[in-house]
Amino acid sequence: MARLHEYQGKALLREMKVNLPEGRPARSPAEARAIAEELGGAVVVKAQAWTTSRAAQGGIRLVETPAQAEAAARDILGLTFKGFPVTEVLVEKKIAIGQEFYAGLIVDDAAGRPVVIFSSRGGSGIEEIAKAHPESVARTEINLRTGLRAFEARELIRRTGVSGEPLPKLANAVVALWKLARRYEARSAEINPLVITADGEVVAADCRVTIDDYAVFRHPELKIEIAREMGHPPTQREKIAYGVEMRDHRGTFYFAELHSGFGPGEGVVGFHGAGGGGSMMSMDALTAEGFKIANFTDTSGNPSSNKVYRAARIILSIPNLDGYFGSGSGVASQEQFHSAYGLAKAFLEVGLDIPAVIRLGGNSEDRAVKILETACRDLPGRIEGYKKDDTPRQCASRFRELVQEARSRPRKNIFRRQPFTPPRNGLVIPIADGTVHIDLDQCDEATNAVIAEVCKGVIEIRDGKPALVVSAEEAASGRFAGWIACEIECRMRARPAVFVDLPIPGLEELIEETARA
Repeated sequence: MARLHEYQGKALLREMKVNLPEGRPARSPAEARAIAEELGGAVVVKAQAWTTSRAAQGGIRLVETPAQAEAAARDILGLTFKGFPVTEVLVEKKIAIGQEFYAGLIVDDAAGRPVVIFSSRGGSGIEEIAKAHPESVARTEINLRTGLRAFEARELIRRTGVSGEPLPKLANAVVALWKLARRYEARSAEINPLVITADGEVVAADCRVTIDDYAVFRHPELKIEIAREMGHPPTQREKIAYGVEMRDHRGTFYFAELHSGFGPGEGVVGFHGAGGGGSMMSMDALTAEGFKIANFTDTSGNPSSNKVYRAARIILSIPNLDGYFGSGSGVASQEQFHSAYGLAKAFLEVGLDIPAVIRLGGNSEDRAVKILETACRDLPGRIEGYKKDDTPRQCASRFRELVQEARSRPRKNIFRRQPFTPPRNGLVIPIADGTVHIDLDQCDEATNAVIAEVCKGVIEIRDGKPALVVSAEEAASGRFAGWIACEIECRMRARPAVFVDLPIPGLEELIEETARA
């Protein structure tokens, strides 16, 4: 899930006409002081961090003067919560709280619908409130056809013992929370505390909002960099990988860096899995052989060759790898040759000179292994493919042998993509996520037959040369996904007639920055 900071969630509540304390975020002590001066001095300074119990951890300070606000911000901006450094504080005007409530919404997967929860007690965790004071908590499921209506919100609140004048205002805030969750596809949203001030206004004093990670791409206005639950701030490499996932929804791609800063020869592995359970078994097998795993990567759910290629290139951007190990489920239903094509392209583009062991168990595994080993046979690194009957332990043991054999040979520490010069006599085809170049001078009878077969319905042979037979718009639509297969099949016949240029925004810059470091 993608978690929003408090000030970001409050901005969405403001759109829903919910009352909020005056204030805004600050990224420096001086900025916090300036905001406090605008608000009259007496403010609360809050760490913007994805954690509960901020006050107990020193992340919330009540101050009376701008100078105190500046000092509080300086202290808080130096804190770290659960591995995440605090880079922003929210500076808000103090409000006189008369009574505290809790309002929250979650998606109940068992019920198959959203559930709204309200409590006449707020300010602490709803779980603790429900245990200590069950009579003060009520919940109701929301009918997605009708949404949460005002009378339903009022009835929910009455069940917690609240009545009288504040009831309609509280109900309006609860309905607004539902509208926020519906509009932005939140998995959860809560206002805690939802308060009644001394002058009778209902105000959201704090809030937490998490957006469904599969919905993030539909809400660019939220400016979410990466929708991943990680134990550290996202690295630049993780951000690049997440961008790949957002632009290509065929299959899934998950990438997380586990370790960094390794030197050459430390037994560091670039890991590429396919399916969670099988990947865990394979990582355990590598660890048992004494390797250090630099990353976790999963491409599963029938990913395109393009996605697998980009995943492999990102893994290979990690410096000082001693080898590349790919292994996931042994019974994958996805056609493994798509992954083989993507991996082969990545290995060929960087001139891979470290060993790679790839377990391609599942549908078409024989074809997949043949593609990988044939396409990569002339690389300086030893590339071996394995099938479902080859266990992760056997593959890891063989991988250790290959890494030990390769240690005596010179190798690269940074894998750059080898330069590509577009052919002078070429057919250039813009596609959805890159550009296809067909070198007409490299085309012979054998490559023409490959191109005509693999690109059937898109390319045909005219006067002995490949020609596009669909409109440019159709070619760029992304409906045809066989371009990498066409490139690799031609290269397997020793004719580099096709090259698919698939940019990975930010990756080449990261590689050069890493090389300079």
